[in-house]
Amino acid sequence: MTKTRLSPRVFRLAKRLKNNLTNKKNWLCFAAGLSLVFAYAPFSLWYLALFIPSIVFYLIQNRAPKYAAKLVGIFAFGWFASGISWVHVSIDQFGGLPLVVSIGLMIILSLYLAIFPAFSAYLAARFSKDKNLNLWLLPSFWLFAEYLRAVVLTGFPWLSLGYSQIDGPLSVYAPVIGEVGITALVLLINIFLVKIIVAIKRRQVSSFVLPIILLIFITGTGTFFSQSNWVKLTNKTVKVALVQGNIEQAIKWAPEQEWPTMLKYLDLSRVNFDADIIVWPESAIPAIEPAVQDYLTSVNRSALLNNSAIITGIINYNFETKQYFNSLIVLGKKHLDDEQGYFYNHSNRYSKHHLLPIGEFVPFQELLRPIAPLFNLPMSSFSRGDYQQQNLIAKEFSLLPLLCFEIAFPHQLAANLTKSTDLLLTVSNDAWFGGSHGPHQHMEIARMRALEFGRPLLRATNNGITGVVDHQGNFIARIPQFKEAVLKTEVPLVVGQTPYSQWPRLILLLMILVPIMIINIFKRK
Repeated sequence: MTKTRLSPRVFRLAKRLKNNLTNKKNWLCFAAGLSLVFAYAPFSLWYLALFIPSIVFYLIQNRAPKYAAKLVGIFAFGWFASGISWVHVSIDQFGGLPLVVSIGLMIILSLYLAIFPAFSAYLAARFSKDKNLNLWLLPSFWLFAEYLRAVVLTGFPWLSLGYSQIDGPLSVYAPVIGEVGITALVLLINIFLVKIIVAIKRRQVSSFVLPIILLIFITGTGTFFSQSNWVKLTNKTVKVALVQGNIEQAIKWAPEQEWPTMLKYLDLSRVNFDADIIVWPESAIPAIEPAVQDYLTSVNRSALLNNSAIITGIINYNFETKQYFNSLIVLGKKHLDDEQGYFYNHSNRYSKHHLLPIGEFVPFQELLRPIAPLFNLPMSSFSRGDYQQQNLIAKEFSLLPLLCFEIAFPHQLAANLTKSTDLLLTVSNDAWFGGSHGPHQHMEIARMRALEFGRPLLRATNNGITGVVDHQGNFIARIPQFKEAVLKTEVPLVVGQTPYSQWPRLILLLMILVPIMIINIFKRK
């Protein structure tokens, strides 16, 4: 009886699966998504993002919600499968899982991320006239879905479309409307292309006049949005030295490597004490802070004697609350008259707020930790620092710190930015991802933050990419990956505030609501 009832259902599902697998439009959308990875670093073919999505948009215009969501979901699955394939490196090399399981986890993660763009297409079609997708509604719902992607399950806002434009002409808009606004412009340009193609096919010359005018307007108003209108160079510079220790991830937390690692960083710094600020990477000191007080006191004394300051990543452990914190501390000079510098639990420190799932905390850990080594990585049980914390002070310079993954969250940066902030600082350990394109995308995101917020940025990593970026998002200096080296340079300082740095949430809200309001006005007329 059960067999008779299930058989037609199974047959229909099999037939639907076969139709989907043989559907050329599905494969076209998937291929378009796969190719979008080349718009991002290290390939940086930014112009691809200005027309590749239009392939999908052309297929979903005036279509029903489920159909539009399906094609955009297939496109997004290809987009994320290729774009964040670097996550597989850490799972495969350090997760202790069979290859098939590792690939399966990557597929699940890509499918999860694809839900958000698919959801935006569904909503845009659902709220269109007669429930047939009006492409002009798509950017608003896309930005809403991207916001959800940045907050749901702590958020993973990687690979947003706007990041691909850091080296393109649309980057001039970042100080005013941020990366989120550039994402909206990328979507609009793709929609304009669809409208122009449709108008040409129908031989309706008047129909593509407006899209062409809007394209010219977007490309022609860049001067007004230029950062030079908001941020100005001062006559001050700061000498920095960023230390890249290039410690292999496989031995980083080995007990016998603790002192060799700490001595390496000290040796690389001794010849660079003429720098105002020396920066070591995330968890450069592979020990908990209370256990290495003698070493920290010695380094602090050396920095004080040389009139310098060292900022380093370290793990702090609070014995009273039994909590671990992924932290940054400042050793040496806080200001010119400072003769004490560092002491344990001093306030000149930062504790990471936005923790990386699995890597720094394990949700449902009682259930997951016994399953595989992936859920028992070293230092994967941290507590959160506060959302708002004081800037670090080093040699009288004010640095806004963000640890690793946190650089992808502009609202957190905005919450901690002050008028006195001189530099943005981000440290990381991208050794988890080997020679993949992950570290390059990470640097790309950091460059966008510097441009949005109008501040120079220092980025020190264990094995690259270590670099210094000016307030316009351009490299001042960088050193090669997988090489023990010190990057030493002078960084020009700036004054002023960009519009985006002051109102990032308001700008996001306006980018979502204003297009919907305009479309409704035209609809009524």
